[in-house]
Amino acid sequence: MASISNLAASLSSLSFSSQVSQRPNTISFPRANSVFALPAKSDRRSSLSITATVAAPPEEEEIIELKKYVKSRLPGGFAAQKIIGTGRRKCAIARVVLQEGTGKVIINYRDAKEYLQGNPLWLQYVKVPLVTLGYENSYDIFVKAHGGGLSGQAQAITLGVARALLKVSADHRSPLKKEGLLTRDARVVERKKAGLKKARKAPQFSKR
Repeated sequence: MASISNLAASLSSLSFSSQVSQRPNTISFPRANSVFALPAKSDRRSSLSITATVAAPPEEEEIIELKKYVKSRLPGGFAAQKIIGTGRRKCAIARVVLQEGTGKVIINYRDAKEYLQGNPLWLQYVKVPLVTLGYENSYDIFVKAHGGGLSGQAQAITLGVARALLKVSADHRSPLKKEGLLTRDARVVERKKAGLKKARKAPQFSKR
């Protein structure tokens, strides 16, 4: 009993503070003037403007130059020219203008070799009428072609050049007709039929 009374006396001698701090202990550092100060609000709102000029690729520059060249050679456009012919093949249509020159060929404001992807057969199609009459280095050819593929356009240009040469002289009809260059090739792809794989190809026969 004596030990319990001694313990109670020791606890009563302790004093507790009833005031509890509402804020946790914090460590405060002195505020110094920062060297890297943030800019003012007016400075933040100012936008940075950058101007840059992008140079056009060389292919576009060549096309622009050829357009200027064609317009200088064909004042008034294609319709205002005298030696003109229209050729067609499959879905392709080509308007051809001939002018005295050195044998240059320009298709849709591009060099013929570039436009026809360097295909020797298609390039040969374009110059067949001129070669037949011996004019391969006497006329420049200017073409506006659209529709179909490059093969159809090349053959349409052939007919257009041949028809334009008739306006140069009526005597050209006989040699051009003899080579079949004045005949419009009417062959087109036959349409697909219902129940068939293609125009005439049937599916494989199955007995059961």
